[in-house]
Amino acid sequence: MTTSDIKGARTFGLKERVYWATASLGGSMVQGIYSSLLSIFYIDYLGLSQDAALILYIALIYTAVNALNDPIFGFLSDRTRSKKGRRIPYMRFTVPFFIISFIFIWLSPDINAGALSVFLWMVITTCLYDTSYTVIFLVYSALLPEITENEKERGKLNVWAQFFNLIGMIFGFLIPDLFRNQSKTLLWIAMIIVGIIGGLLILVTTFKFKERPEFTTVDEPLPLIPAIKHTVINKSFITLVLANFMGIFLQSMVVGSLFYLADYIIQTSSIIPLIFLFIPLLLGIWVTPKMIDKMGVVRSDQILLIIGGVALIVLTFMPNNILLYICLAIAGFGFVGPLVFTNILFAQVCDEDELKTGVRREAAFFGVNALITKPAQSLVIIIPGFMLAAAGFIPHALGTPPVLNQPAMVFTSIRLFIGLIPGIALLLASLILQFYPLKGEYWERVQKEVMELHAEKHRKYQEMERKT
Repeated sequence: MTTSDIKGARTFGLKERVYWATASLGGSMVQGIYSSLLSIFYIDYLGLSQDAALILYIALIYTAVNALNDPIFGFLSDRTRSKKGRRIPYMRFTVPFFIISFIFIWLSPDINAGALSVFLWMVITTCLYDTSYTVIFLVYSALLPEITENEKERGKLNVWAQFFNLIGMIFGFLIPDLFRNQSKTLLWIAMIIVGIIGGLLILVTTFKFKERPEFTTVDEPLPLIPAIKHTVINKSFITLVLANFMGIFLQSMVVGSLFYLADYIIQTSSIIPLIFLFIPLLLGIWVTPKMIDKMGVVRSDQILLIIGGVALIVLTFMPNNILLYICLAIAGFGFVGPLVFTNILFAQVCDEDELKTGVRREAAFFGVNALITKPAQSLVIIIPGFMLAAAGFIPHALGTPPVLNQPAMVFTSIRLFIGLIPGIALLLASLILQFYPLKGEYWERVQKEVMELHAEKHRKYQEMERKT
């Protein structure tokens, strides 16, 4: 790693960008399977669609745990003053729990063992998995703004991370698609292998990057109450969180419903809609640096959100022909916005906050963000579960063909929760970002002042090292 002559910020070579992205690859491969398979695994294969109330109870418990663990570990990470760092040790030592909890999710009994057995298994394993995933990728996200102040470098690191993220998500669809209609044993073996590989890829990043010691040594963590106050009254943060809620909802709903689209609407292998959705995503990621140069981060994000939202809404009403696939491809290109730009925008929020509080508090912001946005992920179970139950959906067991002789309302419901509903969410996200303040001359001033502050912290750290 070197120090840039431009503004004194760190820059990174290709090798470092790949190392940075390996954690994203490992996490997204595991999380991709979790997101794409969980809903249909429990609702369809294990038969939970027969008990809509049980789905709600599971979702409520999961939502509470899912939301609270982020701010808890976020504030804990920010207040950690270990010589080994306040981010990377959390990533490294949580990996074993991440692997084990993911594997155990798919060993669940089915509805024949009793609804209570499925309920308890799902609640315990998904909450343990989500907590370990939270710890790892909360601090991984918090590392990005810390390791360089240069927005272009942050963008390049994030582009590689999101490119690998999409590769992992593709594997997250392809792997379960190969085994979900086979035997349970093959599915279990596949999940064990994926869990182990994903964890090892995360470990690679933790050994290839070092934290900047001045943020642990020089910064004095804010007391809890002032830390919470400075987080929740930050206008930039609140605006971004509201927009991000819509983006998380979009991603969870579309990804979690893709198998429904393939099985019941298009009635083909899920690989085909996967290609039309992800190829534009993969290509679109490499367009984002040029968009940032020409329009800035916020405006670029808004444009892509509108493209994706309109495409999803139109997709709702398309017949099962090439027009549906075209809409899916255009929507995929639009998804690049929330995928790439969100972490860069959060880095801006953290820079502005450091000027106000004097300390780096990335994990607190990512943690509180998750407290507000994580319920959006639970909607991927609640909305399809209730809509399909109300429509009279007929589930099928794992390893058997889907039941295509469904009530007409089932097919309408699937189109609504994969098209119209997330499409409206994307348009709302674009509208909300109109009120985001970190742009133009004000943002340029923030960048300059942050660099000056970091130079002063580095000087203080060197003085402290000389005295010890």
